[in-house]
Amino acid sequence: MTDTTVPGATVAPAKPAEKPARPHFSSGPCAKPPGWSPEKLATDSLGRSHRSKLGKGRLKHAIDLTREILNVPDTHRIGIVPASDTGAVEMAMWSMLGARPVTCLAWESFGEGWVTDAVKQLRIDPVVMKAEYGALPDLAAVDQSHDVIFTWNGTTSGVRVPDGEWIREDREGLTFADATSAVFAMELPWDKLDVTTFSWQKVMGGEGGHGILILGPRAVERLESYTPDRPLPKIFRMTKGGKLIEGIFEGATINTPSMLAVEDYIFALEWAKSIGGLNALIARSTANATALGRIVEARDWLDHLPVEHAIRSNTSVCLKLVTDADADAQAAMVKKMASLLEAEGAAYDIAGYRDAPPGLRIWCGATVDTSDIEALGPWLDWAWAQVAPR
Repeated sequence: MTDTTVPGATVAPAKPAEKPARPHFSSGPCAKPPGWSPEKLATDSLGRSHRSKLGKGRLKHAIDLTREILNVPDTHRIGIVPASDTGAVEMAMWSMLGARPVTCLAWESFGEGWVTDAVKQLRIDPVVMKAEYGALPDLAAVDQSHDVIFTWNGTTSGVRVPDGEWIREDREGLTFADATSAVFAMELPWDKLDVTTFSWQKVMGGEGGHGILILGPRAVERLESYTPDRPLPKIFRMTKGGKLIEGIFEGATINTPSMLAVEDYIFALEWAKSIGGLNALIARSTANATALGRIVEARDWLDHLPVEHAIRSNTSVCLKLVTDADADAQAAMVKKMASLLEAEGAAYDIAGYRDAPPGLRIWCGATVDTSDIEALGPWLDWAWAQVAPR
């Protein structure tokens, strides 16, 4: 081995002998559940109309399993909608915003996207509260007479809201929570969330293209009492004659879904149920994030992007390089590390999001095995040794 000046090491590490068994660490679409294979998916619904008794039954089964595993109360409607989490968020924003003032919270790229929609597309002049990557805005300062839009877990920053204590029970506005990388991995206070959205491509490892929209009673009341002064595309329309279209939330989707993607989601839900449901899923994600935390703690060239422990994600864990190199150089290092690890089949898709500060992003959701996180540590050392300033 050759002497190096890699921080924290006197010799470059040898290429590790053991690789993660499933090196899928992408933050979306995410790793499939353990034991998944295409042959295990139910196929009777494939080639059938989604409007058939069978098709609607499978869609309703997916909705019912979602409710059961997430402990969503009967007061809330759950619907499968088009265009992933983005489609679900935009359906809600375009259909409900404008009835009262709006506050948008942003601390990473997807939250920034909802700010752009509100300001430039809907033109509703919201109050915008921002924080840098790695931090949260002052949640205590949020005016809850406003409708409030926020990401529960910032997928591109690794920052989550620690809990729902900051949301008042007697709030006047609606809460819109983009929870796409939080559901199935974190406890959500359904009584404080009026609109919740996610895509099953995240914590459940499903296929992309479909979103889930969960509406509480206050959101339904808004839909039935408020008509926005803007045209709504067909796929955004959730009411007819001033009443909620209940069929959307019983399996009659607005547009044609992929039944293959639905069957894939059902497989993941049934796997989740078989291992113990939500508590087991949260425990798996937490164990993965804890294992990665031990790896970070043991290395002086690597650190968490969020400084405060309480707001660190247990799914989309975002890390930064500890180096004096400038941002462009760090971005090049990250790109090279990710490329080297992919070529070795040791880790796929771990470079940070393109709009985030340069760094690594390692998915720790429930479909990842802790043993694979642990096996990743030596490979990170090896890749860092190839790119670190000398």
